[in-house]
Amino acid sequence: MTLSELLVADPPEAWRAAGFTVDDDGTSRVGTVRIRLLGDAAGKGVMGWALRGLPEERADVDGVPTTATDEPAAEPAGHPNGTTHIDHVVLLAPDLTRTVAALGGIGLEPRRERDGELGGGPVRQVFYRLGEVILEVVGAQGATGEGPATIWGLTHTVADIDAAAALLGEHAAPVKDAVQPGRRITTLRTRELGMSVRTALISPHVKD
Repeated sequence: MTLSELLVADPPEAWRAAGFTVDDDGTSRVGTVRIRLLGDAAGKGVMGWALRGLPEERADVDGVPTTATDEPAAEPAGHPNGTTHIDHVVLLAPDLTRTVAALGGIGLEPRRERDGELGGGPVRQVFYRLGEVILEVVGAQGATGEGPATIWGLTHTVADIDAAAALLGEHAAPVKDAVQPGRRITTLRTRELGMSVRTALISPHVKD
């Protein structure tokens, strides 16, 4: 199963200001994934996704609006900020056990798990593969919140993290070491850019 598309309630000009190439139809082709920018009138944040290889038509996966698609993978675009592909998508789960079960129900099995931190608090992270994209499910161990799971943020791999940060200037936080050994990361000041999706840029994966 692979991630084909994300629906994002942001205006195209905000993503262009962040160094992404956006086609005339409002789509940014990030690696093989199409990010369809619906404009801020559509809501806020990531409104849903399309998955290739779903075993059946779905209306949602634990509250995340979900569409099955057989659309071919996107042709990657070149981006001024040097983005090559989506490194990972963060899915925030108010009930981690429930979300993991929902993902299992569509045939996804965890690749690994670990304890981590989000917003200064301890969380459990469960990782999956959706083609070239890592799906990172995050939730408090044992929490049983009733709300839906939500796509909380995106991290994009860039060819040169220092060049990307220099391009964005004051719209990017200082580059720092990432959790992943050997990698470095910067977060975008999305509110100033007019983006509603938490967004980070990270240096390429370092092979062991």
